[in-house]
Amino acid sequence: MAGPRLGWREVTESTVSGLGFELVDLERAPRGLLRIYIDRRRGHIYPSGESEFVLVADCEQVTRQLQYVLEVEGLDYARLEVSSPGLDRPLRIEADFVRFVGHEVSLNFKLPFQGRKVFKGLLQGGAGAWSLLIGAGKPAVKGKANVASSPEQQLDFALSELKEARLVPVVDFKGRISQKTADAERAAQ
Repeated sequence: MAGPRLGWREVTESTVSGLGFELVDLERAPRGLLRIYIDRRRGHIYPSGESEFVLVADCEQVTRQLQYVLEVEGLDYARLEVSSPGLDRPLRIEADFVRFVGHEVSLNFKLPFQGRKVFKGLLQGGAGAWSLLIGAGKPAVKGKANVASSPEQQLDFALSELKEARLVPVVDFKGRISQKTADAERAAQ
């Protein structure tokens, strides 16, 4: 009799991390669809090239390896999709929050604060002390007159208070700037 097998998450996480990627999410949908979201780790060198973002070649590599491992483990699925987490990447664990300090995020709280549950701003903090800087440094829109925005506010929170957290998508199609570039721009101001 065979010993106990690992579950979906354990098999997927060990395979994805073994290839040098981060498992952002795993979703088992109806009709046997298995959807995996991966991201690149900072500082890791990938054979598909230097990029801060997940490439098609990365998804192909993870797909091939997962197909093999899932078959060996006897975990049945009808279709496998591997992709990046997208521009509005979810932040689920503390390491995600640490990685994206200084980026604009959308936070959805479990309980309302001042009549609202959803807030957007710059993520600040670390080591368990988190805050959201609301109304901080909003760039002027090209061709529009500068309108006085609301004063900068800081909202302190604990990760346990959050229902959901996501990066705010960058819609200028130039992509997210690296943390090094963002730090240099802030220092120049």
